[in-house]
Amino acid sequence: ALNFSSLKNKKILLVNTASDCGYTRQYDGLQQLHEKYKDSLVIIGFPSNDFGEQEKGTDDTIATFCKTNYGVTFPLAKKSVVKKIAGQNVVYQWLTDENKNGWNDTAPNWNFCKYLIDTEGNLTHFFESGIEPMEKELINAIEE
Repeated sequence: ALNFSSLKNKKILLVNTASDCGYTRQYDGLQQLHEKYKDSLVIIGFPSNDFGEQEKGTDDTIATFCKTNYGVTFPLAKKSVVKKIAGQNVVYQWLTDENKNGWNDTAPNWNFCKYLIDTEGNLTHFFESGIEPMEKELINAIEE
């Protein structure tokens, strides 16, 4: 379980992840972000099998894969449904419903979509899969 006191004055980046995707290499950049901004940003990966069945493993298998292949030390949630369908993870229900988060209705349309939440708990940015973790656009959002 997460200790939410550790989130005080930190931004949060939520990313739906998969181990067998063309974007899986983004784990490298996410780990770099995690290390670079460890005092101001918390990254949480949400493994999901929603797109192309690219995350078939168990939670333990996924965690081992991420640690072994990409040195991932940021937290991973339990494997979740992130699409707007029955069983959608409650976090993604909030992220993808403008009536709950204030502006965004966009659900992930593929693996490695990114949602940035500010230190006040407001959703501020959505980034498509193709935006790399270390890209200027994402770095600027973290640093603003």
